[in-house]
Amino acid sequence: MDQTQSFRFLGQAETCRVLLLMTLAVAFVLGLQYFELTPISIGSLGDGGTVSGFVESNNTNKSDENELYLAPQEATSEFRPRNSSTEVLKSHDHKFLNNSPKAYGQSSGNETASSRHPLRPKIPRSNKKHERSTKKPPLVVISITQMNDMLLERHADPNNSLAPRWESNVDKELRDARNQIKNAALVKKDDILYAPLYHNLSIFKRSYELMEQTLKVYIYSDGDRPIFHQPEAIMEGVYASEGWFMKLMESSHRFLTKDPTKAHLFYLAFSSRILQQKLYVRDSHSRRNLVKYLRDYIDLIVSSYPFWNRTRGSDHFFTACHDWAPAETRGPYMNCIRSLCNADVGVDFVVGKDVSLPETKISSAQNPNGNIGGNRPSKRTILAFFAGNMHGYVRPILLNHWSSTPEPDMKIFNRIDHRSYIRFMKQSRFCVCAKGYEVNSPRVVESILYGCVPVIISDNFVPPFLEVLDWESFAVFVPEKEIPNLRKILISIPWRRYVEMHKRVLKVQKHFMWHDGEPVRYDMFHMILHTVWYNRVFQTF
Repeated sequence: MDQTQSFRFLGQAETCRVLLLMTLAVAFVLGLQYFELTPISIGSLGDGGTVSGFVESNNTNKSDENELYLAPQEATSEFRPRNSSTEVLKSHDHKFLNNSPKAYGQSSGNETASSRHPLRPKIPRSNKKHERSTKKPPLVVISITQMNDMLLERHADPNNSLAPRWESNVDKELRDARNQIKNAALVKKDDILYAPLYHNLSIFKRSYELMEQTLKVYIYSDGDRPIFHQPEAIMEGVYASEGWFMKLMESSHRFLTKDPTKAHLFYLAFSSRILQQKLYVRDSHSRRNLVKYLRDYIDLIVSSYPFWNRTRGSDHFFTACHDWAPAETRGPYMNCIRSLCNADVGVDFVVGKDVSLPETKISSAQNPNGNIGGNRPSKRTILAFFAGNMHGYVRPILLNHWSSTPEPDMKIFNRIDHRSYIRFMKQSRFCVCAKGYEVNSPRVVESILYGCVPVIISDNFVPPFLEVLDWESFAVFVPEKEIPNLRKILISIPWRRYVEMHKRVLKVQKHFMWHDGEPVRYDMFHMILHTVWYNRVFQTF
């Protein structure tokens, strides 16, 4: 009997040990899952390789929110709405700043079209705050020459495109257009287009003609006003490019189609400015609701139509001019053709896929181009002019060096009245377009319309219509570090060279003008649409 009790006791002890081991194993597995699923960091690795922690507090300021929540996010090759029956598709990593050793020359099946950005110099990550609060220059500066190389490389490499999940007639039409553009007949002279302005006049002219003959755009009717489909709400001010393009696109007879199966492009007709006005809670330092609103819209599109999933969004596009738009349109929007005013190649703007949207400051919707024109070269007695608020880190440096200069031909001011501003532009040879908080500025378009050669001081800014315009033929690009040498650089330009640049500025004006009612060939509306078309065509193989 004692022996039986002893065996029973040993059996119970062994059972307890087994149960204890099982309990520990389950706890271990649950612990691993917990730490795997818990977001440790949404920031970046610091210089020392440590992870910048994600800590929320009631004291989070705007720069903290930019760094933590709107840091570069993963781009998916397919977006599955949270409440949709759409099949789950494999997502892909997006390397915005090419930290991965395979970012150059090594194509991975886990990359998206927007992540394969050829020839971009490696840009080290920093554990610093968002640029708006640190006011520091970029770690790497990418020249216009490098941007042009990146453009050509991307358009030549099929590894940079996302093949459609199933074929459509529009794919064949795009491939045919690509071949015709590449084999365009030589155009030596054109009565409307001035050849020295363009990288290749023959290619641009043929591409534009094919756009007029071929392109069809479908606009989703989904989306609530005023954020969607209400261009009249944003026809004036510095974000007006959104409203003008939306108005002219939605009223186009030539390019719109009601049959989405015939569409080469799909337009997402929202305004990033109205989104900010209607949804951002002042002093909240959080844009999560703005990001969620746009993602919910893609949820709706994906669950209601098959077209996004066919191309993983690569034939969809939008125009957005607010500074926050690049950060708000990451994630599922990264495969889209993003037409952005804040076109910063040093962040996540993809040359050859995305489009630089001209920022236009419109005072009156009845006269969108203002009182264009200015003095002829011999009557432009001011060498260089700038005036504006002290936004960002570049403008204070500019004023510190040149606002008190004894040189009478350098007119560098803080903010001045609008009438004096226009008068100075019309009397100046060179107009300084210095970046503010972000790389873009309405001064680029203003300079052109007033016949003043733009001097762009904004490292990593991708100028509008880079795909076709040879910007260095009619504008001057001064690296931010060369601000102390600004006058020396400008006076080194020979007079004959300046006169030719001025002539080209006048010739390029047609591409930077809005027209109320019916758009005019080669105007701003058509140039934006052409750039979207061109990038779409050259990403179809």
